[in-house]
Amino acid sequence: MPKSKRNKIVSLSKTKKKGKEHKESVVNSIREAAESFNSIYVFSFENMRNLKFKEFREQLKSSSRFFLGSNKVMQVALGRSASDEIRPGLYKVSKLLRGDAGLFLTNMPREEVESLFNKFKENDFARTGSIATEKVELSEGPLDQFTHEMEPFLRKQGMPVRLNKGVVELVSDFVVCEEGKPLSPESARILRLLGIKMATFRLNLICRWSPEGFELYKEGLDESDVECA
Repeated sequence: MPKSKRNKIVSLSKTKKKGKEHKESVVNSIREAAESFNSIYVFSFENMRNLKFKEFREQLKSSSRFFLGSNKVMQVALGRSASDEIRPGLYKVSKLLRGDAGLFLTNMPREEVESLFNKFKENDFARTGSIATEKVELSEGPLDQFTHEMEPFLRKQGMPVRLNKGVVELVSDFVVCEEGKPLSPESARILRLLGIKMATFRLNLICRWSPEGFELYKEGLDESDVECA
């Protein structure tokens, strides 16, 4: 009788070792890239969309490298202080790897990098928990954009609808979302059905390092934030 796969024992020591090896691999990859490229940037991101980011990364892969993941691992790779940084001044870059952030290493001219990042913007449908950028309210009456098959689904989203001679009809005014408030799962679904995009995927440059010096982009930060972080 073949052995049951359900009863297979997995050694935790092996899984921990694999995780450690992966982190070490990432650290080594970042250190190798830091030696190969002339400039290193920290960037933050809003409303990440993996597919669009992948396309952007592919566009620049011949001249650049991106790293996303654990900020702690990336900090270790670059060095957290002047005593363990792998190149002079890189600990300042490490200090700014906070929150939703990543590394961009490149040989591209600074002006070209700044232009690419400033222009990069992708509008998309907002997800549950995102903050509504405007109030959306539907007025009482027929909803011609929806077929009669959609009526049960719309009702499940909390919309006061009914069928009137095969036409979906809103029996009273309905507020889909309020500006400045988080979107519920139902609100996010309705906005998608209405074709209203409230999320913008952006990449924002925070700082730039090169052998010649260090530069901050983000407003409200100065050298003291890096030195004391």
